[in-house]
Amino acid sequence: MNFTTIWERLLPIGRNERSGGYRRYSWTEADMACRAWFARTASSLGLRTDCDRNGNLWAWWGRPGSEQAVVTGSHLDSVPDGGAFDGPLGVVSAFAAVAELRALDFQPARPIAVVAFAEEEGARFGVACLGSRLMTGAIDPATARELRDGDGVSLADAMTAAGRNAALAGPDDELVGQIGALVELHIEQGRALDGLSAPVGIGAGIWPHGRWRLDFTGRADHAGTTRLADRRDAMLAFAATALSARDAAAECASLATFGKVVAEPGAANAICSAVHAWLDARAADEATLDRLVGRIGEAARQAAGRHGVLMEINRESFSPAVSFDPVLRDRMAGVLSAEGSVPPLLPTGAGHDAGVLAARVPAGMLFVRNPTGVSHSPAEHAELADCETGVAALTAVLADLAGR
Repeated sequence: MNFTTIWERLLPIGRNERSGGYRRYSWTEADMACRAWFARTASSLGLRTDCDRNGNLWAWWGRPGSEQAVVTGSHLDSVPDGGAFDGPLGVVSAFAAVAELRALDFQPARPIAVVAFAEEEGARFGVACLGSRLMTGAIDPATARELRDGDGVSLADAMTAAGRNAALAGPDDELVGQIGALVELHIEQGRALDGLSAPVGIGAGIWPHGRWRLDFTGRADHAGTTRLADRRDAMLAFAATALSARDAAAECASLATFGKVVAEPGAANAICSAVHAWLDARAADEATLDRLVGRIGEAARQAAGRHGVLMEINRESFSPAVSFDPVLRDRMAGVLSAEGSVPPLLPTGAGHDAGVLAARVPAGMLFVRNPTGVSHSPAEHAELADCETGVAALTAVLADLAGR
């Protein structure tokens, strides 16, 4: 099997015909279809599949535990109406690289595993990289089990409905201890590679980032009869905060985004009694991130005060700055340079499972060129030739790491 064959078999799963984007949310019908695709693909390559206690999928070439494994992969879930490449490119490329190594009659001296981490985007339960966080102990399992989606369904209930034992979710030190190196291939979420005329790059590190929930509480009232001076409009306080966040991000040379907002009671002819908004904030270092979020929080408090509204801000998740393992990074660079390319080093503001695992194991990333830089959108795209170059790069890296 080659990249195109594997890719085209996954492509229709979870695709929304109206938007053209993907709705692959964890523990839903689309997710279960992706899991079935993973098992079929692994079986066709002679790999043994397994689902760990946290819902992460594994396909093994070799016996786990015999030697520390070389792991590669990414995730299959999506943001609402996300693109085809974010996550799945890494899983498909991992399978394609294994297929190429098998075709070359490569005999690994160390086990090789393809992994698909669960709930990387956090689109259903609100915490990004949830599967890898649970596996490494980066999140309390009791807290995770109580996370709820927009319909009030808990993670524990969703896992149970899918046939998994949610009570077992949590740190898996034995599995983590079997990983000698993790290499995650991902589409670049930006267009630095295009500017450098490079099809593939190596990850240098990840900006610190997090998600904060802001709750504005006012008073519901009639849109047609309540005087402006008498209103306690939660939406006005939020709107002022969103504009202030844009200014604060520019001043701090950082990024701030309100991508999810829930208004109550949600009627077109009613003044908002409450607005719940989620802030995604990212910066080059943690001190700058703290300063950015502090400015946004202060702007929210001031806006709430002006409009007679209460405001509360709480951090829901946080990922510290990550520098990928320098030994692994240099080794990958050496392998690819020997293959005839000199891949550039790229920092990224996007979070990844490799960033979570980097706290416990040697981890690195390969990025495939994104000519427009568009991501988390149906317009996300990578050229087939670049995808195949990414597979060739991953194949060479796996052969080096797992070879004799």
